[in-house]
Order: sequence, then structure tokens, then C-alpha cells
Amino acid sequence: MSVTSLEIAKVAALAADSKKAADIVLLDLSSKTDVCDYFLICNGENSRQVDAIVDEVRAKVSANCGISPISCEGREGLSWVLLDYGSVVVHVFKPETRDYYRLERLWGDAPRIDLDLA
Repeated sequence: MSVTSLEIAKVAALAADSKKAADIVLLDLSSKTDVCDYFLICNGENSRQVDAIVDEVRAKVSANCGISPISCEGREGLSWVLLDYGSVVVHVFKPETRDYYRLERLWGDAPRIDLDLA
């Protein structure tokens, strides 16, 4: 089964949304860096919600795309968990950590993909 980077990112976004993740943003970095094609950024209100979002993203991406993350960083602290799928990197933050690192501003010139998660 071959899936595109964008499909992986959208499955991850839907999974995060299903766990009530806030402020979900998908940045297209394909023309900006060789590191990955997309950053999916979202936040959970507290450690338990961050944990639930991460679990749901892992489960849904595995079930729908047939892949597991290359690595998962930050699971101990749960203020910023990073799931690395190679072409897609998912960042799940607590709000204060997201405000501090401001990845959207750092990659401010990257196009945002409309996720249509109404």
C-alpha cells in the first residue's frame, strides 16, 4: 500500500481532531527543506489530552496508511511530543510550549494546507 505524504498528514490531522486537538495547522515544507514534506502542528490542553492525541495519531496512521513513526520524542514530559513519519512530522504541544517555540512563525513563509476539519 503506497500513500502520499499529504495523505499521511491528513489522516494524522483527522485523528488529532477526533481527540479534540486545538489549533490544528498543516504546513507544506516541501519547497523549504529536505528534512520532511509536512509539519502537522496541534495542541492538547493538558498532558492526558496530549497523550491521547499521540495515541490516536499513531493508531489511525498505522491502520489507514500502514506505517509506524520512525521515532517518537518527548513522550516522558508530554509538553511537546514529536512523531516522525519521515515525510511528515507531527508536533503535539501543550499550549504554553507551543507559544514558546512558535513553529508556525519559524516556518511562516510555508504554505498552509486547508484541512477542512469543520
